[in-house]
Amino acid sequence: MEYLFVKYLHVVSSTLLFGTGLGSAFYLLATTLSRDVRAVAVVARMVVRADWLFTATTAVLQPLTGFWLVHRLQLPLSTPWLKASIVCYVLAIACWLPVVWLQMRLRDLAAEAAREGTALPPRYWQLFRWWVVLGVPAFFLFLALFWLMIAKPALGA
Repeated sequence: MEYLFVKYLHVVSSTLLFGTGLGSAFYLLATTLSRDVRAVAVVARMVVRADWLFTATTAVLQPLTGFWLVHRLQLPLSTPWLKASIVCYVLAIACWLPVVWLQMRLRDLAAEAAREGTALPPRYWQLFRWWVVLGVPAFFLFLALFWLMIAKPALGA
């Protein structure tokens, strides 16, 4: 029962991590492209909250439950699909960490523009481009992680 519970936590937390990231990215992207400054300010604020509430907690829970499951199953960390999963996760988190900072800056810039009744400033658009540049590889890395978790391929065997 303990194993199934931890595996359940691992699967649910991976779903929340990916789903919250994808949903937040969609809403911030769509709202930003609408150029409705007040809407961008509200959505950016909610995206930052969702990131701290769901993404940050599940980003911590994933390796904890994952390494517990690996230990419980006595899988060597050198198992090809597992090694690839760890690399993908580290790279995805390396993309996500600056995205958190970028989202907080985007939130602040949008809130200031909304208060002042002005358009989103050029700095917003510069940071937004970086947000997209980092978000795209993170998205594909998480897709690869789901495939690795499910397929557990031999990779080079």
